[in-house]
Amino acid sequence: MKKMIIAVAALAIVVAEPAFAGDDMAGMNMSATPSATKAASNSALTDAEVKKIDVATGMVTLKHGALENVGMPPMTMAFKAKDTAMVKRIHEGDKVKVRVENVDGTLTIVKLEKQS
Repeated sequence: MKKMIIAVAALAIVVAEPAFAGDDMAGMNMSATPSATKAASNSALTDAEVKKIDVATGMVTLKHGALENVGMPPMTMAFKAKDTAMVKRIHEGDKVKVRVENVDGTLTIVKLEKQS
């Protein structure tokens, strides 16, 4: 019984303290709204290198950096291209920036920019 009373008293002390002092958030940039930050990360492009292209199937094998929006670490993997025009304008060895999204259960390149 004594142990329970001590635990309750300790909990009351912790709860009674304020979560933030008045100046703890001074200097923080609060101008960026969470939705703006989320939109920026959702539209981010990832650096990649084209390793293989299969025009017939519309598949492109990329050696890519982390694809944060789909929770994928850097690796080499084949992705479906959103359209065939995307596949026709790249070549093996090209450096590109890509946006990959889960489209109806298939990881798909939805945006591709060729780098110079």
